[in-house]
Amino acid sequence: MDEQITIPSGFRLGAVRAGIKPSGGLDLAVIVADGAASAAGVFTTNRVAAAPVVWDRSVVPSDEVVAVVVNAGNANAATGQGGLDDVRRTAEAAAERLGCRAEQILVASTGIIGHRLPMESLLDGLAAALDSASAKVENLHEVSRAIMTTDTVPKVVCRRAEIGGAVVTLLGFAKGAAMIGPNMATMLGFLLTDAHVLPGSLQGLLAGAVEESFNCISVEGHMSTNDTVLILASATADQPRLAGEDLLAFGSLVKETCVELARMIPGDGEGSTHRVTIDVEGCADRAEARKIAEAVANSPLVKTAIHGADPNWGRIVSAAGYAGVPFDEAELSLWLNGTLLYAAGAPVDYDSSAASAGLRADREVSIRLALTRGSASIRVWTCDLSADYVRLNAEYTT
Repeated sequence: MDEQITIPSGFRLGAVRAGIKPSGGLDLAVIVADGAASAAGVFTTNRVAAAPVVWDRSVVPSDEVVAVVVNAGNANAATGQGGLDDVRRTAEAAAERLGCRAEQILVASTGIIGHRLPMESLLDGLAAALDSASAKVENLHEVSRAIMTTDTVPKVVCRRAEIGGAVVTLLGFAKGAAMIGPNMATMLGFLLTDAHVLPGSLQGLLAGAVEESFNCISVEGHMSTNDTVLILASATADQPRLAGEDLLAFGSLVKETCVELARMIPGDGEGSTHRVTIDVEGCADRAEARKIAEAVANSPLVKTAIHGADPNWGRIVSAAGYAGVPFDEAELSLWLNGTLLYAAGAPVDYDSSAASAGLRADREVSIRLALTRGSASIRVWTCDLSADYVRLNAEYTT
């Protein structure tokens, strides 16, 4: 794994135990650019946005970001002016140590909502994290764990491609396991690259990639206050500035990386035993397809049936029917794990025992819904819903 993953040139990473997580684990991470980096971001659309989201929105897109400070265990959300003051204090402390302005520092948080950060512990940890930051892969492993909350595994992707006559490296890492969707998740995602891309171009590419990746995942459909995806480009090693077809190729690399990271999140959904891929096709437009896919993905009855290995296709078509898309029942067909269960508005004969056994045996589940209204389609990812999910979230703050 270490031979395949590298930190792009121009970046250093560090992580420490700052006493923010009750567990005492790694909980504070930093990303440091050796020189000012181009940066862009996409954030939650929740009207109750966490303090670091408010701060970052005022900073990016930018061509002079020097560092990102990330904490886990405390979301710094719904904390009023005090929370905003804590973000500024964090940025000012990092800026002072790095010799830059506070507005060149990005901040991200994840964890419990409604509690002020333990600032003295955070600032002590921040100093240690900045001092220990390096380009060692071991530091990446620590950072990917430091940003986790209820995740069970780190989520890291590294891709390389020859673009514009040079080899470009794109590293992505993320956290997320619940409070997922609509529109991203209780998730943080960070993309680092040595490509030379202007901030405006980064913003457009990231927004497009997020729309087809992090905006297409769900665990239970609860929109978070802290969703943040940031991309930083160092433009070191005399990389040529990407434009035209080269910029489009880099955009494809960003999308592929985001999709891979996004799929990992419902795959690690709290208490989940199945990851579910839902394809909806034959719609008049993408908005129609999204409505149907999200109705199925967020249905507790669909999710519990999958957990119980019950091929209850009636729950799936029922969810599609209440999604708000004006189709006729005769337009709809359904496949579960490649087996046709419902064709043109009517059930078909199938081996229910074999379908159930297939659900029980394979963690990966596919649902395909086909209409005849047009050519638009969408793919989303979700997971099943188990008793462990209820237990974990019932006990989250107690």
